[in-house]
Amino acid sequence: MIDYAQTHPDAIYLSEDEASMYLQATTTSVWAPVGQTPVVKASPERDKVSFYGTLNLVSGQEIVTQAETMNSEATAIHLKQILAAYPAKQILLFWDRATWHGGAAVRQVLAENPRLELMKYPAGSPDLNPQEHVWKAARTHVSHNHDQPKLAELADRFERFLKTNKFNYSFLEKFSIETIRAMSK
Repeated sequence: MIDYAQTHPDAIYLSEDEASMYLQATTTSVWAPVGQTPVVKASPERDKVSFYGTLNLVSGQEIVTQAETMNSEATAIHLKQILAAYPAKQILLFWDRATWHGGAAVRQVLAENPRLELMKYPAGSPDLNPQEHVWKAARTHVSHNHDQPKLAELADRFERFLKTNKFNYSFLEKFSIETIRAMSK
């Protein structure tokens, strides 16, 4: 990572992950007056919206893409959105080992854009990914205990929250260079 930073002093450092949202509200504890227990409606629908989210580890800004499914094609669309957000910049993208991070569409985007480099998180380590904190914040503010009757409107609120807030996380300070090097193996 130090070599990377020295070679690319103006590089952008990003962390990416995916999440799915259902109309079914996720519940959490909430304060309410005695005797006035809040009611959270249950939805029998299993429709969902998937999100690709990428956190700028320096600015705290979020790039988000809604998708019907998570696959190589949807991942490639999100990667193109990242590249468009940072034109002519070298990008180091941290992400997990999800199966949809491979495939022909992703390989093509990477081959056509050598300025986008990848570093994979260790298998089974979501606790290392700062994007998980972004998902948690968005769920807390948008989808916990909600009463939204339409999934599309809930998904739009979720996306708007992600795009209009900054999410500060000291990933680059939190982990030593030895940890980051171990992640790249």
